[in-house]
Amino acid sequence: MITSSADPRPADFTDVRAANLAVVLRFVRDNAPCSRADIAASTGLNKATVSSLVADLIDRRLLREVGLTEHRVGRPATMLVLDGSPYASIGLEINVDYLTAVAVDLSGERLLSWRRSFPGATATPAQAVSAIAALTRRVISRMTRDRRQALGVAVAVPGLIDTGGTVVVAPNLGWRGVDLAGDLAKALHDPGLPIQVENDANLAVLAEHRFGPLGGTPNLVYLTGEVGVGAGVILDGRLRRGGQGFGGEIGHIEIDPEGPACRCGRTGCLEAVAGIGVLVSSTDPAKVEPEIEEVVRRAKAGDRPTLDRLARVGRDLGKGIAIATNLLNPEAVILGGYYVPLAPWLLPAAAAEAGDRTIAADLGGCRIVASTLGYGAAALGGAARVLDSVDSGRLPSRPTS
Repeated sequence: MITSSADPRPADFTDVRAANLAVVLRFVRDNAPCSRADIAASTGLNKATVSSLVADLIDRRLLREVGLTEHRVGRPATMLVLDGSPYASIGLEINVDYLTAVAVDLSGERLLSWRRSFPGATATPAQAVSAIAALTRRVISRMTRDRRQALGVAVAVPGLIDTGGTVVVAPNLGWRGVDLAGDLAKALHDPGLPIQVENDANLAVLAEHRFGPLGGTPNLVYLTGEVGVGAGVILDGRLRRGGQGFGGEIGHIEIDPEGPACRCGRTGCLEAVAGIGVLVSSTDPAKVEPEIEEVVRRAKAGDRPTLDRLARVGRDLGKGIAIATNLLNPEAVILGGYYVPLAPWLLPAAAAEAGDRTIAADLGGCRIVASTLGYGAAALGGAARVLDSVDSGRLPSRPTS
């Protein structure tokens, strides 16, 4: 999942201090504005240690002081908030029909969001690496012009990703055994920052958990609404990837034994009966979105064949959601990607079908909702993954200016 020329883990005493710096940084992120006394009282660190840690984080420009507050018992306290103005976290996504790039600051505010058509389904891995590297260089160049240091890059891919950043298989891209992390590092001429590669659904659910309206919800499932269908799973507040990182492939659960062929070589998979490919005829990346817009237009106009087709896809989607709810009991299932503009028609059928097939009443307390993060959710999740690394103690060095 992570590849870097340097071991990210500090050692000995430095390990303890890095962990404590991360604790303080996370506390301020979750509770700002807050004081040093607030940090000490809540984390159990003594006041002298907190003062030293805060001074270090201010020196790194990860925190800043925002003045005094008098609305508290005792003496006025100097309040702290996140800074992070010299830094940027970069996330990218490659899919069958587009590339996306997102950069955010330490608080998650978007600094840029770019999306362009790309023939991922027909491009070779080498062509894809070249395109991703070019896009990454553009983002880093833009951040450099804005006087920001890139903290890392994370790339979302629709496929199975091993712990070393290799794409084991991505059926919809036609990839097998592609060392994307290593190839991208070479294409960028060893950029000196960590490069991570992760499954797109895993990163999208991280984006929802960190930035979405259901942020912080301990149990979430995110379904990608692309040509492929994958699931990102957060349970008890943590991303669950499985033993080798291959979990979440809900799109290849058989829904209809008599159904159409899937790109994985099997028949009747969820993505073969409920993926966006069922609703559009074109495989040309430039035509997918216009076709989705046409489906929406016809549905709004009450076109009966279109409404029947959407209802059928919604029911099949509900069958897959029922499997997830029976197995995982999430608090919410979030539909992303191209499912979002179609949600007014897909959600009712999906919820009804899932409700009929879930053993627990009322879907076990699960809500089925549409994402609000747009098509860039997986790329935004890539940026969130980099920020998670900072939260875990991989802190940037002090800026030189």
